[in-house]
Amino acid sequence: MKVAALILFSATSLVFVRAQDSTPAPGSSQQFNESGKTTLDGRTASYLIRRLPASSFPDLPDAVAEVLDQRGCMIPQTYQAHRPENVINASFDHPGSSDWAVLCSAHGNVELLVFFARTASKPMTLASVPELQRLQRHGSSDVLGFDWGIDSASPQQVREAQAGMEHRPPPPDHDALADTVLNQKTVYHFYTHSAWTVVDTPQ
Repeated sequence: MKVAALILFSATSLVFVRAQDSTPAPGSSQQFNESGKTTLDGRTASYLIRRLPASSFPDLPDAVAEVLDQRGCMIPQTYQAHRPENVINASFDHPGSSDWAVLCSAHGNVELLVFFARTASKPMTLASVPELQRLQRHGSSDVLGFDWGIDSASPQQVREAQAGMEHRPPPPDHDALADTVLNQKTVYHFYTHSAWTVVDTPQ
């Protein structure tokens, strides 16, 4: 993921005015976007959050897509996105399992949901945050964009992320979930012994 220069702003210092893109054409991706204004220290800045519907991810199992539709989920895209993202298929439960992780934007919040194949209709919520707290300034346009992305992390990738630790643990036996705020540290969530843990990595 390419890293761009940025300035981060705390959510407590932002005042938001939401505004949906006006008069989008039927079927246009504009109808899934949200733009607005924020006042920061007396200055006004624009933001744009791009989203995709679950139908943009045809590989999603029907049971998972049904839950997302029932919740009114849209999939927020980071400002760096060049292809649909934030819907991940990996072996999060155990080696060889086919599980899914999704960022779900609904009712002003974004949730990190994990769907295990064995309980696809009952997702776990690993994190939840107001969507407008996941904005960063980026590029030269002075526009704030969505900065939260997820991906899978193979055992080897987790092992590499732990390089430099004095007592590096053995690699896990299945995938972890990489949870990233752009240009900040990635957190690796790992499911073991019926619970989620955060993988130790160098500080």
